[in-house]
Amino acid sequence: MRTATLVAGVLILGTVLWDAFETIVLPRTAMRKLRLARVYYRISWHGWMTAGRVLRSDARRERYLAIYGPLSVLGLLTVWAIGLITAFALVRWSQDQVPFVDAMYRSATTLFTLGSGEGIPRGAFERVMIVAEAGAGIALLTMVFAYLPVIYQSFSRREVRLTLLDAWAGSPPAAAEVLRRVAVAGDLSPLGDFFKEWEYWCSEVLESHISYPALAYFRSQHQRQSWISALTTVLDVSALTKVGIDGVSAWRAHLTFAIARHAAVDLVQVFGLRPDRGVDRPHCAAISRRPGSSRTTLRTPTPSSSGFGDRTSRTSPRCRTDS
Repeated sequence: MRTATLVAGVLILGTVLWDAFETIVLPRTAMRKLRLARVYYRISWHGWMTAGRVLRSDARRERYLAIYGPLSVLGLLTVWAIGLITAFALVRWSQDQVPFVDAMYRSATTLFTLGSGEGIPRGAFERVMIVAEAGAGIALLTMVFAYLPVIYQSFSRREVRLTLLDAWAGSPPAAAEVLRRVAVAGDLSPLGDFFKEWEYWCSEVLESHISYPALAYFRSQHQRQSWISALTTVLDVSALTKVGIDGVSAWRAHLTFAIARHAAVDLVQVFGLRPDRGVDRPHCAAISRRPGSSRTTLRTPTPSSSGFGDRTSRTSPRCRTDS
């Protein structure tokens, strides 16, 4: 019995510490399916989202869902703390004949460096456990203090560019609206700068969301804005420009499409999602029906330029799944 308890405590301790290292310290996402953080987010997000469906008002539902991102980070830290307390309590309990509740109390006071006030520790094993658990508690708090600022800095950088998209694509954003507004202005050259700026944005989103997957659950501050819809809009605009719009560099559109598609595909793989193949994207003909679109010259479809549907069909299902 003591051996089994000791082994269980060591396994829990190793699992929690390794999961915290992979989540906070490791600058890339671990792709293992069985991870404490991944299981936590899947279970908690499913429950949170199910409860949100009860709310009929879109505004109230959006506010409710927006709470999950920050709250989930605190919840994950709580799970780690409970895991460490339980692990050290099991290890102590396997070596000391005391009630398990008392072992949990001693473990909790040691982890949070409160001190149990029970006098001098008995034996070398007890001293080692106290020092090790106190060090684990300080290390966990230190990582938390470093983790939260990075999360919010990445969120802020993502949202700054996202707010600027409203003037280009409306709210919610749409690729056809971008092309219509540019055409109404009578100058398609700004699309080159648009693609350059959003190419960097897609690259930054890819890097930050792979390094810190919890950031994906942080919703935008405005109800009709979303980083996923922005990514989809960039994909659509670049694909349309590459195959159907004259007067704009197709090479710049190709580069933007490539990094946006790369971001969509990698994020779907990181979160273990299944693409929705039933999603359909608008064809070039839909743009020609928009007011002001007569100023935009659409290329005549050719075998080499008619691949818009194929390009978006490989990416839009992934963006739909992310949302």
